[in-house]
Amino acid sequence: MSDANPRWKQRPAGSTWGDFGPDDQLGRLNLLTAAKVRQGVAEVQEGLRFSLSLPLDYPGGSALNPNRKPPVLRPLQRKGLVNFNCLLGDLEPGRTDVLSDDMAVLSLQYSTQWDGLAHAGQLFDANGDGVPEPLYYNGFAAGRDVLGPLLVSDTGMPTAESSGSTSCAKALGIEGMAQNGVQGRGVMMDLHAHYGDARSLIGYDEWMRVIEADRLEIEPGDMLCLHTGFAQAVLAMQKNPDPVVLNNRCAVLNGRDEKLLQWISDSQIAVIAADNYAIEAHPAQPGADCCAALPLHEHCLFKLGLHLGELWHLTPLAQWLRAHGRSRFLLTAPPLNLPGAIASPVTPIATV
Repeated sequence: MSDANPRWKQRPAGSTWGDFGPDDQLGRLNLLTAAKVRQGVAEVQEGLRFSLSLPLDYPGGSALNPNRKPPVLRPLQRKGLVNFNCLLGDLEPGRTDVLSDDMAVLSLQYSTQWDGLAHAGQLFDANGDGVPEPLYYNGFAAGRDVLGPLLVSDTGMPTAESSGSTSCAKALGIEGMAQNGVQGRGVMMDLHAHYGDARSLIGYDEWMRVIEADRLEIEPGDMLCLHTGFAQAVLAMQKNPDPVVLNNRCAVLNGRDEKLLQWISDSQIAVIAADNYAIEAHPAQPGADCCAALPLHEHCLFKLGLHLGELWHLTPLAQWLRAHGRSRFLLTAPPLNLPGAIASPVTPIATV
């Protein structure tokens, strides 16, 4: 292997591997420069803030994804007592304090979230030896840089036998994104305004019609938000989501459309965040015999180093922007600074 890129000799076609340095772990976040922050700040005219997150206990249950469970809250202990509404005077006579302390068991991608770059990789022959390896962005490898257990018993909820952490992204962990700050100019693409609540597969042609109709200006380093109305529908179901209804509702991107993927590459946008479950259609349109199940995830996370946001609550902001003839705003959206995690809940804030 070359000294400049010790993890790979060849990179995927159309990827950005090495473009931001041989050991880069931020990908397109490198485009969130000081100039992009100033552009975002310049969009603040009213000083109004919009929280773009669903409550963390939404969508509710596990009907939309049986692998992801709602958060569980539990109180901690204080010297053998339940540390919730705990009367400190029971432990230290004369004290007047009433104390509560709790913990959360949380699926990091259950609700409004960022997908980190270690969330989706690909089998790829980076060494040129004819043997594809399981790799992530910039050639970081499963089993070497992104570590997880082999036993099913070491997954899921902690047990007495397996109480500690059993996985760790030693590279590409979400902490890199958190330390970046994720702040700059957001641009709203309001697919719902054009395609309504009906299930619509959005390819390059449909994409460009929205850009032209709304006269959107999307520049390198912008953070693109896609409003489909999906999260608003989830919210209305009050933690009892109907997967049959939701799986046949709202716009989704056609991850098999090569022209759309090329637009994402050429645009040099910093991130994409949508209010739906996967941004792209899942299952995807039929592809080649050997291809990704989530082609847009593969293109963005694995090839471009472009983080994806899902289940953002964009409807109130999108409606306000359209009513005021605007599409741009200041967006601040850092994830939790949790070293080794591959994804994170996020509470994005838009300021207009």
